[in-house]
Amino acid sequence: MDTLARSVTLAGALLVSAAAPAYASNPADNAWTLNLYFENDLFTDSDQQYTNGVRASWVSPEIGSFIDDPAIPAWVRHTNELLQKLDPQPAPFERDPSHRFILTLGQQMYTPEDRDRETLDPSDRPYAGWLYLGFGYHTQTRHKLKSFEVNLGVVGPWSLAEESQNLIHDIRGFERFKGWDNQLHNEPGIQLLFERKQRLFHGGLFDNIQHDLIGHAGASLGNVATYINAGAEYRIGYMLPQDFGTSALRTGGDNSTPGPGDPRFHDQWGVHLFLSMDGRWVLRDIFLDGNTFRDSHSVDKKALVADAAWGVAATWDRWKLSLARYYRTSQFDHQDGGHNFGSLALSYSF
Repeated sequence: MDTLARSVTLAGALLVSAAAPAYASNPADNAWTLNLYFENDLFTDSDQQYTNGVRASWVSPEIGSFIDDPAIPAWVRHTNELLQKLDPQPAPFERDPSHRFILTLGQQMYTPEDRDRETLDPSDRPYAGWLYLGFGYHTQTRHKLKSFEVNLGVVGPWSLAEESQNLIHDIRGFERFKGWDNQLHNEPGIQLLFERKQRLFHGGLFDNIQHDLIGHAGASLGNVATYINAGAEYRIGYMLPQDFGTSALRTGGDNSTPGPGDPRFHDQWGVHLFLSMDGRWVLRDIFLDGNTFRDSHSVDKKALVADAAWGVAATWDRWKLSLARYYRTSQFDHQDGGHNFGSLALSYSF
């Protein structure tokens, strides 16, 4: 836990130092963005599998450069030099990339189908929770976004997933799940993530009705999750925001930071529909494979998993609100079909 504490301190220092410089004249470059995510399968009248997720992330203003800014620790600048070739390069008509830090706090929980069973069910997924703190950075042009993040946290009772679920169920008058004594053991977790997004096309239809297509590809490495993923999101509506879509709570999905010309900074409102898909080739998923260094409950996972989502998003002033319904294909043998859950995301730039 000392490593986690040092990481928290470092991430906080990085974000504080990031706020100081004022390199950009564009109002979007000088704004902080707060993203709040809430996902739950009660939106779809179920209470199992991936049953709840919450996350808050803070995205800093433009800081100038990850390579040359002396406010950034030397080891971070050296790491960024190694990753510099992965930075999105601007098109001839675009300005230079902008750079931002991200700080994230989140929790996810997973439960089997039978809430009344107190003994372990070998044919269903383990009880599990994941509490984490993340930090990383974005490099962004008008049509490209690169995200690199590190998540540090804990899986098991220390994640407080049982306590969080019991509190919500008690408040709402729902019956508690009775098998939490079988959850995964405590284990420190680390997750390194990289994802690159690109606006593949953007065009106007009529009277400020626009549409675009945003593709993404990335990877995760760590004892919590190791996978490769790719997908895309199509949007159509009135006054599309200049960001990179409406993401699920999945890590690497902080897409709502406004870019140049975003209607949120020009006293304009907008509304749009979106459809997104993401596919993953999964090598490790601790919530299905079980603990890394100790014997624990596990199930035989499926290597290929996909998510599909559809929803609506609206922007007004400096706010963005989105509602979505997600469908996830089955993740392990003997799972009774896929899984549905709802997602609510709120973003505010200030």
